[in-house]
Amino acid sequence: MLRSPPRTLLLLALLLHLLLMAPLAHGDSGSPLDGAPPSKIAVVGAGIGGTATAHFLRQNFGPEVQIDVFEKGEVGGRLATVTVNHNDYESGGSIIHSLNLHMQEFVKLLGLKYRRSVAGKTAVFNSEEVILEETDWYLLDLFRLWWRYGISFIRLQMWVEEIMEKFMRIYKYQAHGYAFSSVEELLGSLGGSGFINMTQRPLSNSLVELGMSQHFIDEVIAPIMRVNYGQNVSIPAFVGAVSLAGAQTNLWAVEGGNKLVCSGLLKLANANLLQAQVSSVSPVHSGEAVQYQLSFTAGTEAGSDVYDVVVLATPLQASVESGIKLQGFSPPLEPLPGNYHHTVATIVHGYLNTSFFGFPDPRLFPFASVLTTDAPDLFFNSAASVCPVNISAGFRRKQPQEAGVYKVFSPQPLDKTQLKTLFRSYYSVQVTEWQAYPHYGSGQGLPPVELHPNLYYLNGIEWAGSAMEMSSVAAKNIALLAYHRWNRQTDMVDQKDLMHRIKTEL
Repeated sequence: MLRSPPRTLLLLALLLHLLLMAPLAHGDSGSPLDGAPPSKIAVVGAGIGGTATAHFLRQNFGPEVQIDVFEKGEVGGRLATVTVNHNDYESGGSIIHSLNLHMQEFVKLLGLKYRRSVAGKTAVFNSEEVILEETDWYLLDLFRLWWRYGISFIRLQMWVEEIMEKFMRIYKYQAHGYAFSSVEELLGSLGGSGFINMTQRPLSNSLVELGMSQHFIDEVIAPIMRVNYGQNVSIPAFVGAVSLAGAQTNLWAVEGGNKLVCSGLLKLANANLLQAQVSSVSPVHSGEAVQYQLSFTAGTEAGSDVYDVVVLATPLQASVESGIKLQGFSPPLEPLPGNYHHTVATIVHGYLNTSFFGFPDPRLFPFASVLTTDAPDLFFNSAASVCPVNISAGFRRKQPQEAGVYKVFSPQPLDKTQLKTLFRSYYSVQVTEWQAYPHYGSGQGLPPVELHPNLYYLNGIEWAGSAMEMSSVAAKNIALLAYHRWNRQTDMVDQKDLMHRIKTEL
């Protein structure tokens, strides 16, 4: 007699039969169940966010996946330079905080160098006189701040340090591979509901509640907001804190220009750079799986290609002419709300009119940069003597009585009368108009990170805070999120109490 097969063998045979007879299965996330990595990934935008995303995607998905990066303009995006007298100067993002660990790691990986810092004093101008000035003596500066503003500046320092300490948790979370499906989830993991609330309430309200005087807010905080974001103290408290962290003294930049980080990351990622304008992104369905067709133009040539994962690292707001249409989605993907803030960077080679600031003799003008209060008759946000991106050992900053290179931030292009107000004379003027960062405070909320399965949006992080490091944090988050979604590792996404989980893992 033939013996009946054991029950375990029957179960295994049944499972094998089901697997062989079943069609190729795909989950709701659009990723295959067979464990195969994506074959092609597209990143649209080659600024710091897009190039960092390509780098982190390569780290997570390995060497086999094809990564294409689309860029219609120059690599670097809002990290850019202009040339004056055979020297290059930053016209876009120019400073990096010492606690920006991703940017530090990029510089180390790429073999880049820190730009040598050149000392220079700062003043605050209220349209009539210099009301606050930095000296050569740190203790004297502290005494003056205390005398004028009491302990407001100490409260400010404590508040910014507390926020930075909480924000630094993101590096530990990301080092352990954790990702977040939304900006709210990311911020909530760092600072709870407090961080999320800070994206919706004005900075001025938070500072008043912390016991800072209106005098201090008007004369110290407002000038910093104007130079960093071209906006006033009504911007949300979280982005205000990012701005204030960027106003500290422990700042740095990259020798040769910050945009070198972007080109270096593309090479490090072994990504294909396609100098093309993406015109549309459309889903392509195959059963339950979804891929994306990108249509693009490169010069006069039109083309298209299909990708398993797409990351959009360029603004999608209706107010920004990105040229990208999201077509064929059900329900439709509408353009995102909100506006980007228009700001103008004017690089002037000439002689600063120090008389305008109350110093008729330029030899007695000791300041390298002048910030301004929110005075209605001021037509510029800041004016600063700038150094080239390559600083030789013998370099010295030009004295005010000499022809120097200055960067002026203003809400609108400067007319000839305004240029003559700020400069006694000048040799050249170069104007760069930016949609540099969001226009904050209109209550538009935080944009989504996941637009559709395996379709991600990086620039939503800017609506919490716009900075090179914020884009880098978002880039690593999206790379981790894309990896976990593809591999169905739900336990690595949106986990709570991460500090406790990490301690128990150790």
